[in-house]
Amino acid sequence: MIVIRKSQDRGHAQHGWLDSYHSFSFADYYDPQWMGFRSLRVINEDRVAPAQGFGFHPHKDMEIITYVLSGQLKHKDSMGNEGVINPGEVQKMSAGTGVVHSEFNASSKEEVHLLQIWIMPDAKGLKPAYEQNLLPMDQQNSLFAFPVTIHQDAKVFRGRLSKGHELSYKLGQERGAWLQMISGLLKVNANSLEAGDAALIEKETSLGFLAQSNCEFLFFDLK
Repeated sequence: MIVIRKSQDRGHAQHGWLDSYHSFSFADYYDPQWMGFRSLRVINEDRVAPAQGFGFHPHKDMEIITYVLSGQLKHKDSMGNEGVINPGEVQKMSAGTGVVHSEFNASSKEEVHLLQIWIMPDAKGLKPAYEQNLLPMDQQNSLFAFPVTIHQDAKVFRGRLSKGHELSYKLGQERGAWLQMISGLLKVNANSLEAGDAALIEKETSLGFLAQSNCEFLFFDLK
């Protein structure tokens, strides 16, 4: 079973400084049919205006992953971490017993475009932790696992395929998957996806990806 979640069907919030699309219920957007998928709780596609951002705010018992698509995101947290996340970099915070952090557009001229992902951890009260790593820029026509530790039986991949390229993936029994498009056109088992679309995948063990144009996406393999 593959259920397509079209880009325009996501929740949308426009705050002037922040343009945000929500794949699942978040903040003022509530849809009981889209509260998350397995351990995947949040996928927000955010565009933050120059020099704007999220002031200090707390999190607890959540695995928070940020993937910057363009621009630069400035991070600061109560663990003492401070720096800039650049395009192609992935950041992960294990909020655990509690973390306070801020995220701001590091540029005064250009917006920053990012995906923020929340995954529910397999245990509560973990020690807060921080990781930041660069994904290879030359990776193409494959799935590349995010090089971060996730406290959950979940794998997160970035996929980049050139037009006409095919890729297969074997999904384990009793596992599910979520595919979130970033750019381009892709077919998944003959289902067509474009930028912003997603696919919820259940009871499918063999997946075939066919790029109809150069494309990029995130793929989640979930218990």
